[in-house]
Amino acid sequence: ALKKDPEAINFLGEKYCHGRLGLQKDTRKAVEMLTEAAGLGSIDALFNLGAAHEDGVGVQQDEAKAVEFYAKAAMQGHVLSRYSLGFTLGKKEGNYGRAVRLSVVRHFMISAKMGHKDSVEAIKTMFSTGFATKEQYVDALKGYQESVEETKSHYRDEAKAYFDSRK
Repeated sequence: ALKKDPEAINFLGEKYCHGRLGLQKDTRKAVEMLTEAAGLGSIDALFNLGAAHEDGVGVQQDEAKAVEFYAKAAMQGHVLSRYSLGFTLGKKEGNYGRAVRLSVVRHFMISAKMGHKDSVEAIKTMFSTGFATKEQYVDALKGYQESVEETKSHYRDEAKAYFDSRK
């Protein structure tokens, strides 16, 4: 953290937020550290700031700011930010107007195609309630499956088997 490493600062900010590694829980200090890390380029810190603003942890709850932070991280490829952006927009606009529905589905489609399973489930739910089309659900499912296939490897299978055997 002394060398201005954005990921190290983000890591410490997370630990202050939850009071881990022997650090006393201090959500305001956590937000300060996350803000510094985001300023230094950490997309994980942008996501964490979005979550802090969405939940009102260490800052006043502000969904507009949460969306802003999620959007910045999502534009840089952060899959959980993309999912959270869709989720937050959908929650914020509970009536699911046409424009909002299209935006929410678009964010879930992108994160599904990045391998995020909960995004597929969200689109499935939207499909079952009439807020997404069958084509959108099928497209998300295919994109998710392709993403999972691309990340398969013998080494991942070995690692999974090893950790499963230790349970």
